[in-house]
Amino acid sequence: MSHVAEQTITLHRPRPQASQTEQAAQAGEQRWSVDAIEALFNLPFPELMHRAQTVHRENFDPTRVEFATLLSVKTGGCAEDCGYCPQAARYDTGVEASKLMEPAEVLAAAQRAQAAGATRFCMGAAWRSPKDRDIEKVADLVRTVKALGLETCATLGMLEDGHAQTLQSAGLDYYNHNLDSAPDFYGDIITTRDYQDRLDTLARVRSAGVKVCCGGIVGMGETRRQRAGLVAELANLTPYPESVPINNLVKVEGTPLANQADLDPFEFVRTIAVARITMPTARVRLSAGRQQMGDGVQALCFLAGANSIFYGDKLLTTGNPDTEADVKLLERLGMSRSAPEVR
Repeated sequence: MSHVAEQTITLHRPRPQASQTEQAAQAGEQRWSVDAIEALFNLPFPELMHRAQTVHRENFDPTRVEFATLLSVKTGGCAEDCGYCPQAARYDTGVEASKLMEPAEVLAAAQRAQAAGATRFCMGAAWRSPKDRDIEKVADLVRTVKALGLETCATLGMLEDGHAQTLQSAGLDYYNHNLDSAPDFYGDIITTRDYQDRLDTLARVRSAGVKVCCGGIVGMGETRRQRAGLVAELANLTPYPESVPINNLVKVEGTPLANQADLDPFEFVRTIAVARITMPTARVRLSAGRQQMGDGVQALCFLAGANSIFYGDKLLTTGNPDTEADVKLLERLGMSRSAPEVR
């Protein structure tokens, strides 16, 4: 994906409103270069947080957070070799492959999530690329969840022609397909599909009229510039995703990244802030890795512009803060849950 020349990032104090660069980005008048995004990463932490909070307040109530729930409707047995994933069949992680859940099971899970305050229900299946018959079965699950009045989301791997349209007709609101990393780091993590495969699936989702949920994972050994490269790819999608999950690597024994060094937590907060500045109206989701962050880092992420979390005790196969802890944290911060805004 091409990028225009570097924008100039100028430090001003005090700065009562977004810079001209950020205003232009919000208006869709310019594209973000990797250099410009890296310059944001390099700002002094207080200045970066101020800029991110300013953009956030222009587009959202900063005291409200969307709650989404993620359910693994088909676990394990995936043919991919994603170095972070415990569901890859080639890695010995203790995850056992399962068949696709029945509609009644998914309905019960969705009802529990709704009763606990979730407004979006996401269904994940460990496929490299689902077959037509798989899509028809997932469409039944989408209809089941949609009937409850919840927003629906699915993440099923790469989609072929017609798949996104089938899901859209069933009532799918969002499709999640992460870019994972910058293009120049991608081959270090995954070899069983290329970057263009991911972009092609996102294009199919857009053409079917389904909203895009797309983000990535940080802490996999990438450089700061490569984190900037990931954000640039996301921000330069046309349009950029409505929902942007930022995941902090959860290290799972048996995967190639099990012994990866921890990412500096402030670097994770910086990634949230840069995502907010470059994608002003997106739901920036504080996603995987929250269990390892602690309350203080999560609070900084909210201050940086995160306004969505996955709610529940598990994300697919890895742990997540429990629902009571999330509610108590928001109460301590004087914040509250919210339904997604209508666009």
